[in-house]
Amino acid sequence: MVGINNQIFSTPTEPVSVIVFALDGATDGTGGADHLGCTFQSGGAIEVCASFGNPARVSGLFEAELSECSMNGSLCGFSTGEALSRWCAAVVSNNALSDFATAPDWAEAGMPDFVNKTEKSDTVPVSTGCGMAFISWLISSGYKLPKIAQEMVALGDAGTLADLYGQLTGNAADQAWPEFKKAIEALPGGVTSDDPFGGFPPM
Repeated sequence: MVGINNQIFSTPTEPVSVIVFALDGATDGTGGADHLGCTFQSGGAIEVCASFGNPARVSGLFEAELSECSMNGSLCGFSTGEALSRWCAAVVSNNALSDFATAPDWAEAGMPDFVNKTEKSDTVPVSTGCGMAFISWLISSGYKLPKIAQEMVALGDAGTLADLYGQLTGNAADQAWPEFKKAIEALPGGVTSDDPFGGFPPM
């Protein structure tokens, strides 16, 4: 897990502490995970919900928080950072947390544009879901998760998914939303998961 996290962010992982227990009384992983910050210093005490009989879910939940520490304070509490951490969790857990999917919430809400703007919250499924679907699209277009992650961290809190598109493709950032929307509308089955473009595995 640590090796994958290091590969994604191209930075060494620092020591953290983790406690696995029935978070919010759940023993199937649905209690999620949390920590107090988005650096190894502020967020290195990680709490993870137990998942009896499915340790991959525990690994994924842990990676969601560990990856935020590797962002070193960037994207903390933003929809972009939340989407990135969930993609990291999907890699480590082999997509064992698919029941946490948010891209369908975004689709059901009418697909609002969170490509040109970023939600200053990491708890809104609609904006996070836009990020999940957008990263799926980028991966399916040939951009691997480590490149995406490192560009997102470099762009920082002010960076949008449109800016990310511009950095990766060399095209104008204002092309991101119309190109993404066109690709979404062409999906034969619509958006039913966090990976509607079949980008997995993304490494």
